[in-house]
Amino acid sequence: MKKPAKKREDSEMLGEYDFSRGVHGKYAAKFAAGSNLVLLDPEVAKAFPDSESVNESLKALARIIQRQKAIGTK
Repeated sequence: MKKPAKKREDSEMLGEYDFSRGVHGKYAAKFAAGSNLVLLDPEVAKAFPDSESVNESLKALARIIQRQKAIGTK
């Protein structure tokens, strides 16, 4: 028979939360692989419908920055 969980007096967790069907470590492998989550402002999110478009744009911007740095050091 399963023992009832002990309630902690200092806990902010409400009794109605049910984690009985939760999966421990569901995203652990993705986190360990170096996945980053970034919250975009709504107007930015409209311009970039998916992660591929965001990544392509940021890579292009990074190339521009590198070229500008190279020009500035010559």
